Amino acid sequence: MGKMLGVDFGDRRTGVAVSDADGVIAFPRETLDCPLIEQAAAAVARLADAEGVSAIVVGLPLNMDGSRGPRTERTQVFCAELARRTAIPVKPWDERLSTRLAESVLIEAGTRREKRRGVVDKLAAQIILQSYLDAAGGAAAHGYSEEPP
Repeated sequence: MGKMLGVDFGDRRTGVAVSDADGVIAFPRETLDCPLIEQAAAAVARLADAEGVSAIVVGLPLNMDGSRGPRTERTQVFCAELARRTAIPVKPWDERLSTRLAESVLIEAGTRREKRRGVVDKLAAQIILQSYLDAAGGAAAHGYSEEPP
């Protein structure tokens, strides 16, 4: 599978995570302050090229019932802009509740509200990427040759 980049795209901030070289464990990398889609796509493309990743996994914010809303459409525009800026494959991945889970982890760890703001996005990116890696590893462990949908 190789090294991969995970992305939690947001309106103002974009969290980024990176996996180890074997594509097994995701680590939070950084939070990019890029309010425009073009800025965020350019920054993520540069980072992906610099890290030498084999794929970019972008969290797709579906509604709880699986339907697509305005945030999903905005994220799809981001994915298209990112794909235009790099030859690295861009893979959307269901990210329902990743940000809430990240916030819960930080609250449980006693992180103050001011500090959570700068960390929650990259932690959400780590959760998105780890979910993708676990699904891909799970498929391989069970003899399936396909990667996650």
